[in-house]
Amino acid sequence: MVVIFRKVRQIFLIAVGCFFLLFGVQLLISAYRLNNPFWFVMTFFASNLIILISAALVVGFVIRMIKPPEKGEDAVSTGKGKEG
Repeated sequence: MVVIFRKVRQIFLIAVGCFFLLFGVQLLISAYRLNNPFWFVMTFFASNLIILISAALVVGFVIRMIKPPEKGEDAVSTGKGKEG
């Protein structure tokens, strides 16, 4: 049951990361439509930061989902691990 919950949680986090990745790309596209150079630069760098952070998170979540859990990791996360 814990493994299923872990996979569902990772899939949800990947979906949220993909949403922000697409949002950053949309913001980058809209930055090129701006006429004011100051607003263009600010929007351009903000969108690139959103894309960078969300892409790094998506890659991390995918690796975490694919990699098998280490020994005792599920027991610790459920509170059933051995004490101290």
